[in-house]
Amino acid sequence: MTGYALVETSYPSDLEGYRLALRRHLASDPHLDRFRGRHHVSTEERISTDAELMSALAGTGGWNLYGWPQQIGGLGGDERHRGILYDELSRAGLPVPEPHLLLETLCPAVTRFAPHLTERYAPAYLRGKEWWGQCFSEPEAGSDLAALRTRARREGDHYVVSGQKLWTSHGATATRLVVLVRTGTTESRHRGLSMIMLDVDSPGVTVRPIALASGDNELAEIFFDDVVVPADHLIGEEGQGWTVAMFLLQYERAMYAWQSASVALRRITELRDLVTSLPGPPPDGARRRIGAVYVDIVTLRARSSHTVRRLAAGETVGPEASVDKVLLAAAEQGLNNLARDLLGPHFLLSNRPEVQAWRAEWWYSRSATILGGSSEVQRTILADHVLGLPKEHQR
Repeated sequence: MTGYALVETSYPSDLEGYRLALRRHLASDPHLDRFRGRHHVSTEERISTDAELMSALAGTGGWNLYGWPQQIGGLGGDERHRGILYDELSRAGLPVPEPHLLLETLCPAVTRFAPHLTERYAPAYLRGKEWWGQCFSEPEAGSDLAALRTRARREGDHYVVSGQKLWTSHGATATRLVVLVRTGTTESRHRGLSMIMLDVDSPGVTVRPIALASGDNELAEIFFDDVVVPADHLIGEEGQGWTVAMFLLQYERAMYAWQSASVALRRITELRDLVTSLPGPPPDGARRRIGAVYVDIVTLRARSSHTVRRLAAGETVGPEASVDKVLLAAAEQGLNNLARDLLGPHFLLSNRPEVQAWRAEWWYSRSATILGGSSEVQRTILADHVLGLPKEHQR
């Protein structure tokens, strides 16, 4: 199958038809075999290969274009189509491409508040030709984004951006950055924020990859030294950055949680097979431990499926999405702690690529309770805005 003309046009409204056709394609296309079971030595290599997978899926029927609006290069459908894609990729032993992580987080918000930007740039993103970084946190403004200080000042038909960002997701490899900036006074807190998209290769942008404990450059520190950005790259209105960020968070919570659950279900099966392939009997209690982690993953999946259906129905998901984030962190850390314990000395000493992959994932999972808002902050949001519990007394 080549191009999109032969693709069944009922798929945007026929979820089960899409699922079955996608499953057949993933099982029968020999060109996808090279993406299975690969272990990469660097973040850059992994993301580049994942982008090739996106291009392959788009070019042989547009399979990863369902779930996205036609005006931004998609083939129609909704969030449920994207959930099916991640399920079927994992079922077929294929990775969920890393660029999809921020595609899910950033693209819906940019489409909602600056559709001209996604019409211009999203087609290349969907086909793996470029991807974006999420540039929010700063050295003294992590969970409290209202305290950020990176500034954008308006000068005619441009903005000039100056400041520093930290822990930028995909910052080491991204083509463009979606940046939360201050256009108002520091005292205005969240009311003085705006969001803007800029090109990484713009003069004045300096990217410093941050090597994690695993050695991977998953994140980056980024400096902006009077970076000139066209005013039409503003996402939403000036001063509307907090609104855009809150809209964005529901996708970060829901769609990222669904992706993670899809991958985790594949990974726990791979872990079971890896443990049984090692010399000696499995550790005591292995079955019970695997079962407990499996329950956590299924719980996350059940919760995130409810949120995904709400998004597909056009509903706005509010602070209750913090439940998804708390469950996601617990499942991610639980799975990787399970790998550490069941693999025993092999976890520390083995040079087998699959064990090295588990080591790298374990290191990264340490951040699960911090990235995207700490678990403590999420529980406070739930206590205050969902459960309506009494405020804590200040001492």
